[in-house]
Amino acid sequence: MKALAPLALAGAIAITALALAADARIDVAHSTIKATFRQESVPVEAPFRKFSGHISYDASNPAGSTASIDVETGSFDMGDPAYNAEVRKKTWFDSDAFPLASFRSSAVRAISATRFEATGSLFIKGRSLNVTVPITMVAAGGKTAFDGTLPVSRQAFGIGDPVWNDVIDDQVNVSFHLINADH
Repeated sequence: MKALAPLALAGAIAITALALAADARIDVAHSTIKATFRQESVPVEAPFRKFSGHISYDASNPAGSTASIDVETGSFDMGDPAYNAEVRKKTWFDSDAFPLASFRSSAVRAISATRFEATGSLFIKGRSLNVTVPITMVAAGGKTAFDGTLPVSRQAFGIGDPVWNDVIDDQVNVSFHLINADH
């Protein structure tokens, strides 16, 4: 099969990243969240098509910044209807029971004027882990973009049939390019 590895992580729910933009919704039409994993040593990349979120960033007080992102697990698009149906099943994302993967920041730490770390809870498939994601902020054309990648263990979230463990790597990299909608 092409690559069942969901990856979540969307949930990573990507997510997580969002910790910064002045006080703005995410411009989903111009933003992306995708998962990259290896199946039989071949990289596979697939996007999450539906997500939403809000970023509140205060440059004078980065520690007061917050991010909240929700990713619809059923929107993971492997490029084939049969694969998409498979990753929505109980052993993978269990999208019927757990339709959202989420990130909620609890702390933001400035590393420089354009680099941050957002720490918070990543919720996937009924499980929660505390994660820290590095974020780079780029301002251009009146918009602010937040970019980053979060490595996520699919096994830590109970994602995937164990018979696939020798075929699909445990680590899934959830990367995001999130643009604020209001600035």
